[in-house]
Amino acid sequence: MSLYNIKIKSLQGNPINFSDFKNKYILFVNVASKCGFTPQYEDLEKLYKEHKEQIIVIGVPCNQFGKQEPGNASEIEEFCEINYGVSFLMTEKIDVKGEYQHPLYAWLTTKSLNGNKSSSVKWNFQKYLVDKNGELIDYYFSITNPKSSKIINHLK
Repeated sequence: MSLYNIKIKSLQGNPINFSDFKNKYILFVNVASKCGFTPQYEDLEKLYKEHKEQIIVIGVPCNQFGKQEPGNASEIEEFCEINYGVSFLMTEKIDVKGEYQHPLYAWLTTKSLNGNKSSSVKWNFQKYLVDKNGELIDYYFSITNPKSSKIINHLK
């Protein structure tokens, strides 16, 4: 299965077509509004604005870790815009693990699907970097800043 075949909607309910982002890196981040890592929205926005020719940042709201994303779509959108000026793409709220895991996160976390490595999502703000051809490069735990050299060096 290719990343480009996976269906997901934006926070506003519009279909997102990942193939629109061919030739750019994609950084997927499961986000939450009430988490200790929530201030990373600021650096995610900086990363997106400073490198938008090379990378798309996609925030993926999830309420599976400490129930730290309780809001509905409009509440999430308003929070991100007012507090962090978020302009990067945000998906609908999904499950990133467990019985109702969304196909996007099944692909990101399963080697037999992504062809690179398996992982499990440990907490909010775990990051998955995909290359310009839709191939998984690596994942980074929540403590990794979005502007870390671990991520930025791939864009050079």
